[in-house]
Amino acid sequence: MTLTSRAAALMAAVLAGLFGASSSALAQARPVNVFAAASLQNALKDAGRAYTAETGQPVQFSFAASSTLARQIEQGAKADLYVSADVDWMSYLAERKLITPETRRDLLTNRLALIAPKDSGVRLKIARGFPLAKALGPGRLAMADPDSVPAGKYGKAALTALGVWDQVKDRVARAENVRAALTFVARGEAPLGITYDTDAKVEPQVRIVDLFPESTHPRIIYPASVTSGATQPQAAARFLGWLQGSKAGAIFAQYGFKTLARPR
Repeated sequence: MTLTSRAAALMAAVLAGLFGASSSALAQARPVNVFAAASLQNALKDAGRAYTAETGQPVQFSFAASSTLARQIEQGAKADLYVSADVDWMSYLAERKLITPETRRDLLTNRLALIAPKDSGVRLKIARGFPLAKALGPGRLAMADPDSVPAGKYGKAALTALGVWDQVKDRVARAENVRAALTFVARGEAPLGITYDTDAKVEPQVRIVDLFPESTHPRIIYPASVTSGATQPQAAARFLGWLQGSKAGAIFAQYGFKTLARPR
């Protein structure tokens, strides 16, 4: 091999190495796209920052009602990972083969809370037949849409079990997601609302009146899965695995979520 040909070969190797490193860096820099229930906003953002600091892999989030996100995925939205606030919407996607079933995991649980504005004097003990309608006065009960959004569905189930749904069903201020319902109460636009316990804990302008007995509604479970249309399925699976670990668990616990045991 001549000196010139050796030099050319060396330059080709260098360029190939640079190109390969550049391609790898670009792949690593592309964020994992996570569609997640609105109630997870604070906790997942913190978890995402911690994961990026540890691994260098960026994560970006789209937060909305689980129902809205599921329908967006059904319509072709590019999500790598979907985290729902109930099992029904995850199963909705599973039935349409829009998730990767072997990656599906139950991550977290939560509690359902009756909330009021911070300065409200309302005092109620949740029990069968409790005077919710009277406590509302002329106002309305803020809830995520009880026909489709998980927090609203849980709320309707609880009020039905307690025998008070029929008294308030025509006085519900329906919100597009649980955080919107929280905002109605925080701004004083509704005297009472139903949200998750974790939502109330991150909003200083509301207080928890009482927690609903867990026996009054289906168990609140947050499942997660890599989508079948993921553009980064391996990166999404790694992030999902990390969310099941102790570091993420500590973050979730700070916000009041309870983690579920990781499958063996």
